Amino acid sequence: MESDNQPIVRFENVGLRYGVGPEVLNDTSFAIERGAFWFVMGESGAGKSSLLKLMYLALRPTRGHVSLFGHDVATLPRRELPAIRRRIGVVFQDFHLLDHLSTLDNVALPLRVAGVPEAQAREHVTELLRWVGLADRMDAKPHTLSGGEQQRVAIARAVINRPSLLIADEPTGNVDDRMAVRLLYLFEELNKIGTTVVIATHNQALVSRFNHPCYVLKDGALTRTGGREGEAA
Repeated sequence: MESDNQPIVRFENVGLRYGVGPEVLNDTSFAIERGAFWFVMGESGAGKSSLLKLMYLALRPTRGHVSLFGHDVATLPRRELPAIRRRIGVVFQDFHLLDHLSTLDNVALPLRVAGVPEAQAREHVTELLRWVGLADRMDAKPHTLSGGEQQRVAIARAVINRPSLLIADEPTGNVDDRMAVRLLYLFEELNKIGTTVVIATHNQALVSRFNHPCYVLKDGALTRTGGREGEAA
């Protein structure tokens, strides 16, 4: 049974390797408490994307244990995985937008899957798209959008249903500094109403503007470098 006192994410001695190559993660252990806001940094190839993939169930660890919402994902029945995934919002580096859908329909997709009435879904989506500066691009298909616009659509889709856990891989990599700050404020607002946020980024200048824990992934280990008190072990 899930408890509010348990970390929303826990890694215990997690190792991950691809094929016969060296381990990307090596005895990585940490806990992310409910309501936390973490930045994760590290050089290219350090394993940030792999770390996030383990958090949203796109990968399984080679060894060790990963728990989400108090459940060990290795022993969780397959039929229960979709319910876990629906509680997680993900911003991918390559957007994963559906080419045949408009901006509005891409963002509305999680609400429609959840059975939200159409009028309510359109109202929520329209309000959010205005906030991220896409009010005039609601009917546009992904191929007509710039990289920065596609990034904002992907972020809006990830946060529209107020997920319990938001995982973002370089979410501001294709937008200018002003929009990057605005998007981080959006993540902060989501965090204030209870969403746990984990953001992988290279943007040290952006991280320094926000007073949240920052961790660096190096040699398969996660080490705290700054921000207010967080928790890692």
